[in-house]
Formats: sequence, structure tokens, C-alpha cells
Amino acid sequence: MTKVGIFPAAGGLGSSIVNHIVKRVPASDLILIARKPENLVELSRLGATVRRADYDDPATLDHAFDGVDVLMLISYASFEIQYRVEAHRNAIDCAIRSGVKHIFYASLGFAGDLTDSSVAHVMGAHLQTEKYLADLQAQDKITYTAIREGLYSESFPIYTAWFDLARPVDEITIPHSGFPPGVTWVKRDELGEATANLVAAYANDAPSFPYVNRVLLLSGPKQYSLAETVEILGRAVGKPVRIREISDDEYAALPTHGTNHTYHGIDLAREWATAWEAIRRGEAAVVSPLLKQILGREPEDYETTITEMAREVNQ
Repeated sequence: MTKVGIFPAAGGLGSSIVNHIVKRVPASDLILIARKPENLVELSRLGATVRRADYDDPATLDHAFDGVDVLMLISYASFEIQYRVEAHRNAIDCAIRSGVKHIFYASLGFAGDLTDSSVAHVMGAHLQTEKYLADLQAQDKITYTAIREGLYSESFPIYTAWFDLARPVDEITIPHSGFPPGVTWVKRDELGEATANLVAAYANDAPSFPYVNRVLLLSGPKQYSLAETVEILGRAVGKPVRIREISDDEYAALPTHGTNHTYHGIDLAREWATAWEAIRRGEAAVVSPLLKQILGREPEDYETTITEMAREVNQ
């Protein structure tokens, strides 16, 4: 049987993929790799192989993918570029040495309609990783499928100056007016489900899988301007909320943002501000029908997701 590896198999998207793929692939065919394997005890009891590995400890990846035929590789959790690219490349190289034949890579839903450029700093490492996979495929070392996971509905705080549903403010200060184009927000668990469906489809019948050596976009069903995004947040918390546009430099200078954008001791708040320029250019506004096709149903709309999040937070 085809062995499917998932790394990291914990965390938000990873956990979602695991929870859905166990319904489509026997647990005994899963090799789950995580920094904290103790979080995967229940899957181990079902028959999955559980291993420890950590992007931040490269030596742990040397044999982490042994026995894996198909690897679902989830990106390193940061928006640095060089460190992140190196972490991805090390994992990919280790996977190839271990005999992995096909890699699914969880990319991000910037860069418009599957273009290979973006002004968003956060997209830089993803584009370089996609290119690395394509270069390896051209050398016949691997086949791949890069899945550009749309911007999570649940990730709205990083695009709305850390708006908190439990402690809502009246004004959101960001370097964007709120006008369209906007974002095709998508529920993270539906991305996990669709991604699991894709990996399982390949594992169960690789010859008929239509997305080999391709880049895919999974988006939500509708584009929302940031003004509409904020209006929905306001309705969810029961108070009016508005956007006040500021400059990129003003955003980077806000004292509340520095710690949220600091990675390995470097404040990347100014780099993060490029995400709003990407949104302004329409990079996150493409509506793709693929998520609906893979799920076999209409994806959940942004307001439904946010309303439920607000209900849970304020119970």
C-alpha cells in the first residue's frame, strides 16, 4: 500500500488534514511527523506511525520520511523568507533521499491567478519553494503538487491590525482604505478537508490523478473587500467597526504590532505591510471553483465562519 507522510502533522492546517485523511486512507498507511508527537497519541493507537521531527532541528529530518511514498509538506510557520526557504529545501531534500516520490506542498493564496510573482513578502518563500519543486521535477527527482491555500477566514486578525473578537475596538488602523479588490476568505478546516481529499486521491490512484506537477488554488466562494470584512466583524461583535487608513511606515511604528511581527529577533512589521499592497493589487481576490469541486459542496461563507467564531469566543 502507498504510505502517506504528513509533516508537520500537528498545528492548525496539519491537524485538519490528518483528521480528514484518516477517513480516506487507512491509519496504518499514515506516517505522521511532528515536533510534539505526543499530540498524535490517538492516531498512533489507530495504527498510524508517529515520528518526531522539527524544522528548527534539521538533523531530525534526516530519516523522518523513511518509508514514505507521498509526502504532504506544510510550510514552516513564519513569514521570513531565507530561513523559511532553507527549512523547506532541507525537508524536501531529506524526503528525496528517503525515497519519497511525490510531494504535496501547502503554499499560500497570494500571487493572483496562479502567477509566479507577488509583492507580498509573506509569499516570497512559497514562490521560491514552488520553483525548487519544479526544478527538481525537471531533473526527474520528484513529482509534486503545490496547493495555494487561500487566506484563512480565521486569520483575519493579521489583516485587521489584530482585531480581537473578545475585546473589539471601534477602529482598525491598517495601510489600506478597505476598497476592493479584497480577499476570497476560506475556512481553514475546509482547506484541510480538500487537501486531504487531494492527497488521498493520489495515494489511492496515482495514474489517474489530474494535478501532477501543477500549482492549484483553493479559494473561498466570494471576494470580500476589507471594508466588507470589517463590517462583518462588526456585526459579529454587535458594534460598528471602521477602517482608518495609515501609511506602511505608520503601521510598522505602531507599538502593539512589533511583537506580533518579530521572528528570530527581527521585527518584520514593515515587511508584513506588503500584504495590503498585494490585496490592493488583487492578488488575494481570485475566486477559484476548485475547492467546491473537491469538497462536492459550496464552501462555507466568511460571515458564517466569523459569526460562529464570535459566538464561541463570547460564550
